[in-house]
Amino acid sequence: MTELLFGGAGILLFAMGLWSFLVHEPLLRKLIAFNVMGSGVFHILVAISERGALRPDPVPHALVLTGIVVAVSATALALALDRRLDDEDPDG
Repeated sequence: MTELLFGGAGILLFAMGLWSFLVHEPLLRKLIAFNVMGSGVFHILVAISERGALRPDPVPHALVLTGIVVAVSATALALALDRRLDDEDPDG
């Protein structure tokens, strides 16, 4: 039952992030939408790793943990680049 909850939440988060990524124009909103999509993928990976009464598969959990670290690092880099672009923008 929890697999369906995590899987459904992951699909919903991914769909909301994709919609927001396609609709909004500002770079910061696109970055937030991309992070929401990543959270959806993490939820789906956790849902896939569940195997009923057996112990869950640890490999997808390790991948999710690594993915969170990479997502935080990539978000920090994107925010720094966005700030640099805003500083150099003559119109802004």
